[in-house]
Amino acid sequence: MNAAEENSDIASAMRTLRVLSDGLAALPQSLEGPLGAAFVKAVEAIRAIEGRVIVTGVGKSGHIGAKIAATLSSTGTPAYFVHAAEANHGDLGMITRNDAVLALSWSGETVELKGVLAYAKRFSIPVIAVTWNEQSALGRVADICLTLPKLEEACPHGLAPTTSSVLQLALGDALAIALLEGRGFTSSDFKTFHPGGSLGASLTMVREIMHSGDALPLATPDTGMEEAVATISQKRFGCVIVVDEEGRLAGIVTDGDLRRNLTQALNTLKVRDIMTADPAQVTPDTLASSAIAELNARAITSLVVCEDDKPVGLVHMHDLLRIGVA
Repeated sequence: MNAAEENSDIASAMRTLRVLSDGLAALPQSLEGPLGAAFVKAVEAIRAIEGRVIVTGVGKSGHIGAKIAATLSSTGTPAYFVHAAEANHGDLGMITRNDAVLALSWSGETVELKGVLAYAKRFSIPVIAVTWNEQSALGRVADICLTLPKLEEACPHGLAPTTSSVLQLALGDALAIALLEGRGFTSSDFKTFHPGGSLGASLTMVREIMHSGDALPLATPDTGMEEAVATISQKRFGCVIVVDEEGRLAGIVTDGDLRRNLTQALNTLKVRDIMTADPAQVTPDTLASSAIAELNARAITSLVVCEDDKPVGLVHMHDLLRIGVA
């Protein structure tokens, strides 16, 4: 590929991204108008149902719909994607009277949606439309019409769904997050639906992986350094946690502290002589992702886990790497 061709490709990509960016910029403006009122009604309608959100569509709208259904489900709003064409051949049985239908069609004239819409009306199932044309067949039959701004596609021929797909996707994400925030969906709830992979690992709480009880390497400020070194070697965490007479965190002695004091006669010193006061600490409910961020920021390998200023655990970098937090 020569330089001219390269520049042409980059110019094409830049034009596409500018068109898509302009499309996304128009969406918040629409939400300040009639789309905003319809959006609020859609959120309220979904909150009111006892069943699931049945997302449907065909073509590119269908692909976007499948992603929206997945996002809704993973953020606490039960949802399922039903392909509009398959619905006409038996999949209507997946839709119950307790559900709501979220139908996507950019033109609003998708023929394959006819069966789903007729079925929904027959059983008084609320229909939420996502289209640019509220006067379309879909827009007229819907109980709530989320009317998107009609903008130019990034495709130079104005044919391939590009800007329209991005708008549908963005509105679906906005709907999912509004529902998430409305029900107070927490990171713990999120983990329930994402137990696997690095995402599930990052949502693990420190209490689930920390070392506690007899495994903790403990010493007092008056402990002799010979005994402290023996504890560090025995517990194999590369540190010893220092607690005062009331069991509160007083400091920490790490391998680094030992190296920095090699020129001294350690057997004549107490823990208080070389310990680092006010060490990094987290609570048992700290997320693993936050814990590893703290370790990286401080360039250390261990965090003391405290409750009411008293050490109840220790979490090491190796613990976080072992469960897949990167």
